[in-house]
Amino acid sequence: MNPIEIIPLFPLGLVLLPEMIVPLHIFEERYKSMIRECLTEEKEFGIVYYDGKEIKSAGCMASIEQVTKRYADGRLDIICRGQKRFYIENILEDKEYLQAEVTFFDDQGRDNSQIQEDLMARARELIDTIVKLTQRNASNLPPTIGDPHTLSFLIAGIETFSAEEKQEFLEMDSTAERLEKGVKALEQAIERIRINSEIRKIIDGNGHLPDLIK
Repeated sequence: MNPIEIIPLFPLGLVLLPEMIVPLHIFEERYKSMIRECLTEEKEFGIVYYDGKEIKSAGCMASIEQVTKRYADGRLDIICRGQKRFYIENILEDKEYLQAEVTFFDDQGRDNSQIQEDLMARARELIDTIVKLTQRNASNLPPTIGDPHTLSFLIAGIETFSAEEKQEFLEMDSTAERLEKGVKALEQAIERIRINSEIRKIIDGNGHLPDLIK
């Protein structure tokens, strides 16, 4: 059984994934206190998705990569990176900010390495296609790195997915399953880009849809 640890807990309306970078503006007093403590003690805190009704049971640890701005009233702008995943066993309310007793988890078993290689190759191909179609650099797309575990989460972090879908990614315990779902999302994104491009061509032309029936 995994040991239980106590962590600072930050419920937010977003899903943090491992290796995902997220900027945060810290303005509530309790969370200003929490972040100051994390900075002083060089420790991480947990981000968990709050959908407006409930706090989800699985979250991701966040390391503070950089403090980009400090305000006179104690507010902070910080850059965080997703780290280990956890399940909440119990929420503690004995401090000014929430804490939680958690157990950490990772992918289980071993995925077929050939399947992962094939999915990664397809992901690289799709990312290159998106870059060419949009005629922009890939700074806001997942890098085509060689680690399937990391790439599976970085693809999951693209804007194509809703918070609920990202939460599903977070809780998946198979790298191959995440890669497969991510590849499908990239394929759908490319289809949307192509459709939007055709619509723009029509609008920039005579504004009439082409006669598809001869």
